[in-house]
Amino acid sequence: MGYQKLGLTTGHRKAMLRNLVTSLIKENRITTTETRAKEIKSIAEKMVTLAKKGDLAARRQALAYIYDEEVVKKLFDTVGPKYNERQGGYTRIIKTLPRRGDAAPMVILELV
Repeated sequence: MGYQKLGLTTGHRKAMLRNLVTSLIKENRITTTETRAKEIKSIAEKMVTLAKKGDLAARRQALAYIYDEEVVKKLFDTVGPKYNERQGGYTRIIKTLPRRGDAAPMVILELV
């Protein structure tokens, strides 16, 4: 299949993933469910790869996906150059306690 539907409609899912990727880049670490984190991870890695390119076309591609211009500026000015020598694996998933209420497996997703 290639991706998880996460029990949401297509538009809602895409908006949620965009919001979570924006928050991850802005805050450097977020707490979410394991399934969502696995979906966000690939998108976030692609955004960092765009930031490593650093040209205008890459910046426009990132702006087309990420909502906040300040976050894109941070991505290209600080995050991209930070991973210049790294060949991938820009994010890390750390398992935490299950969520109280529905016992959903929770994780911390962070930029390495």
